[in-house]
Amino acid sequence: MVLHIVLVEPEIPQNTGNIARTCAALGAELHLVEPLGFSLEDRYLRRAGLDYWSAVHVETHHSFAEYRHLHGDRNLRFATARMGRRYDGVVYTAPCSIVFGKETTGLPPELLSGPLEHLVHIPMRPRIRSLNLSNAVAVVAYEVYRRDRFPSLE
Repeated sequence: MVLHIVLVEPEIPQNTGNIARTCAALGAELHLVEPLGFSLEDRYLRRAGLDYWSAVHVETHHSFAEYRHLHGDRNLRFATARMGRRYDGVVYTAPCSIVFGKETTGLPPELLSGPLEHLVHIPMRPRIRSLNLSNAVAVVAYEVYRRDRFPSLE
């Protein structure tokens, strides 16, 4: 399974560091779409990722359009807090890209205006606004790999 985790304008370095760690554990690729709310040299980002940075493929893109140009539109899934299908009811085929928005506002409206079947959400109680970004990425990423019986993982 080739999984691309795409973070659109992430704001909190610790979340991105934790997500990098998850990507390293799975062998997923991490894509960061600018502007970033931190420097890639940020000590909190590095600390959260521990010594796993060398084990993860990270690409930075100036825009989501640039990401799409380089990696295509196939098998894109956009993670939202409430819209679309449940993440466990979606077919994920390789290469798969799951796109997550920034911590404070989520994905921009233009990315949510596509077909409803491309939107995925993690179910939660009604009064809870959202999960922490790094937790949401871990939940969905591990589901993708579980479906494929954890290829190349022990």
